[in-house]
Order: sequence, then structure tokens, then C-alpha cells
Amino acid sequence: MRKTLRVALLLFLLTASFLAGNWYQKNRVIGSGTQGARKVLYYVDPMNPGLKYDKAGVAPCGMPLEPVYAGGFPAPSGMPPGTVNVSAQQQQLTGVKVATVEKAPYSNTMRMLGRVVIDETRVYRINSATDGWVKRVLPVTTGSLVGKDELLATFYSPEFFPAIRAYLYGLRSLERFESSGTEPQGQIELTNANIDSYRISLRNLGMNEHQIDEIMRSHQSPDEIEIRAPEKGFVIARNLSVGQRFERGTELYRIADMSHVWVLADIFENEAEYFRPGLIARVILPTQKKSVRARVSNTLPQFDANSRTLKIRLEADNPGFLLRPDMFVDVELPVAFSPSITVPADAVRYSGLKKTVFIDRGNGFFEPRDVETGWRFGDRVEIVRGLMPGERIVVSGNFLIDSESRLRAGGAKIYGTARKDPVCGMDIEENRAKAAGRTIEYKGETYYFCSEACKKRFEEAPEHYKEGVKGHAMTHPAAKATGYD
Repeated sequence: MRKTLRVALLLFLLTASFLAGNWYQKNRVIGSGTQGARKVLYYVDPMNPGLKYDKAGVAPCGMPLEPVYAGGFPAPSGMPPGTVNVSAQQQQLTGVKVATVEKAPYSNTMRMLGRVVIDETRVYRINSATDGWVKRVLPVTTGSLVGKDELLATFYSPEFFPAIRAYLYGLRSLERFESSGTEPQGQIELTNANIDSYRISLRNLGMNEHQIDEIMRSHQSPDEIEIRAPEKGFVIARNLSVGQRFERGTELYRIADMSHVWVLADIFENEAEYFRPGLIARVILPTQKKSVRARVSNTLPQFDANSRTLKIRLEADNPGFLLRPDMFVDVELPVAFSPSITVPADAVRYSGLKKTVFIDRGNGFFEPRDVETGWRFGDRVEIVRGLMPGERIVVSGNFLIDSESRLRAGGAKIYGTARKDPVCGMDIEENRAKAAGRTIEYKGETYYFCSEACKKRFEEAPEHYKEGVKGHAMTHPAAKATGYD
């Protein structure tokens, strides 16, 4: 009996608790809704916020009118088509960030890819001037570092021996004339001239100075002709082996002095102006974390039709042969610009030939503004026309704002004609500018203005703005590559 009463009492308490909680929740929601109710001030066309209506209904575009509640902010007068209103909560959700436009000097470092090549003026080719046979080859291969006058190989050629005999005859004749003391001075001078001629003949046949001097010292005719390195460098080509027969004009060795090399850097056509001859750039080997200094050459940059780039030549000393032919390197050149207006690259929305930024007009209103851009380095873009210092623009999260703005601007153009302010470049409605009296007739054309300030500026210099030049006369700033000290 007691157990049955306990169960009944427990069920009664659970039912009472459920009903009490349901009643409390319902009253809390109703109270909250009553407290949060807002008063509708008026209604606007969603495609043209400038049109206001007293009652709810359907806009000319066929969409329902949107209510504007008390506590909201009406759009400022003179707002161009495409202006959108975004609440603080929506801005936070979409990541909208704004920043103040400034005009200041700007500097950056140009970075490009380069390739190491051999200095063409330091390549030495050893070619045969006669036919011959290779007799001996020293263990010098491609990639070997050789010193000046180092012996590389020897060969046999019968064309040398008549010239060697004539040279030896001249040397012996000179010694005999000088020892006798009876020969006239003219004969001695003639013999010296003949000896010099014989030396030239041997040199033209391909004999090096080292071996010619050895013949003069020993008065002996060598059986083999020596091939020696003309300069210190690396062997980059070897085209002979023991017993090989070669013909006149055959390239036997090619040696390159790599203590000084070239670096060919790929740049775009609009970047060539920054690479003035004599500037010092930095060549970096990213894998070795080492760098060398390089000077911009005064040679004309060569255009590469395949990559559509210009190849700038830089000349660099190569201590320790750090740079090797065909090695890829990074090239850096510091560039400084005169004071100009720059904005983050993400702040500019591109749509074909049109470039747009969004101006923060306060109270959640964002106005689209067409701009003209100049140079771009890194994440910064120069604004040549369309912005003035002190304005606040959207620098992040402008994708959704841009989408909504295009919809509204498209709807506005159906019911009104959009005009461009010749001073600031802002898009404005023709009817709104006429109603506010912000128009000027000049040389048979009508100009429309977003504000009295722009109208006054046009009146002061109409010819200046007639050609579409911006009021604050922002021209492309002079950019100067500073180079490294």
C-alpha cells in the first residue's frame, strides 16, 4: 500500500515540474519578444535603398520592400548606387575589417629568379691550327681546375718542324754574330728581326710561349708540341684522347675562368625601369643560406619570347666558386617609392577592366568606388585615382559586400542613370544630382557631382577635371631602385 502511494506521489511531482517549466519558458519567450519588438520607421526598395515607402508592399523590381527599424541609420544623402548596409554583427561574421587610407613613402624589395651563366669574356678555347695526332693526355678532365700554363696534352704535327728549324738557325746565327764581334750592327738587328718573325710563326701554328722559350734556352727541337692552359680556370670541354687524329680548326679544350660570373634574372617588362646600370643587387643561394653582391650590367636586356620576360644581366665576383653554371639563385633589389597612396591588395576588387574599393561611410554603410591602380609590389597596390588620404576603406572580407553591391547597383541602373563625378570618380545618380543642384554645364557637356566640395573644385579648374584627372592630382610616383651599399 505504501509503495503504491510513493509511486503515485513521484508521478505527480514529475508532472507538476514539467508543467511549471513549460509555463515559465512560454512566459519568458513572450516577455522577451515583447521587450525586443522594434518600431518600423519606413520601408525601402532592396535594389535601390534611396527609395522610401510608408507601407509594406512590393518594390518595382518585384521584391518585397525591406523594413527599416528604429535605431537603424538612414543612408547619408548623395550615396551612389551600389551602396550597401551591413550591421555590426554581419561585419563580424563575415570578417569585415576597415583601415584608414594614408599617403606615405613606400619601399619594398623586388625578388626574382636568376640563373648563373659563365662570363663570355672569360671563356678560352684551345683550337688546333694544324693537322696532327695526339701523343699524350694528362689526367685533366671536364670539371678539373687548371692553372695558367699547366700542361694538358702533347701532339705531333710535321708542320711545326720547318718553323722550329728556322727559329733554331736564327738563334745560333745571332750567338755567332755576337761572339765574333766583327759583324756589323745592321746584320745583328736583321737577325733579331728574323728571330721575332720565327717566334710569331710558331705562335700562330699553336705553340705556347712556354715551349718557345724552352727551345730558345735549350736550342733543342722538341718531338712533341705541348698544349697548355692559357689561363687559370675550369675545364668545361675536352675533345681529345691518346692516338686521336685531329684536323685544322678542331676545338681541343675549352676553359672558363669562373672567378667572375654572370647572373641572368627574369623580370617583367614593367620592372625593367628599376634596374639601372651600376645598381648593386644581392644574389642568394637559398639552399646554402649564402649570398654575394652583383652589379647590374649596362648591356641591353634580352627579351625571351618563350617566357615573355626580359633577361637582366648582373655581374658578380665568385669567391670560392660558390656560384656554378646553370645554378638557380634568388635575386633581390631594394626599391623605394615617393609618397603615394597604397592599399592592401585584398582591398581592391577586380572585375574585368574595373577595379573597385569600398568606402566606409559610417553606421554600417559601404560605398563602392572605382579606382585606378598603379604599381603593385608584394601585398600593396598603388591607387592613382579614386581615393584620398583619411578615407576609411574595407581591407578584408569585402567579397560579400561586393556581391550585394553589384545586385543593388544593377537594380538602380534600371530606374536611374548612373553618372561619374569627374573630380572624385564616384558613381552617382543623375536625378539625385539634379535635384540637389550639383550639376555644371561646361562647353556643351553636363557634369554631375556627389557633393558641393567636388563641384567647387571643378569650378576652380574645369579644364583639369574635364579630361578625367583626379582632383587631388595624384600622378604616378617616381620609383627609385636604391640597391645595396
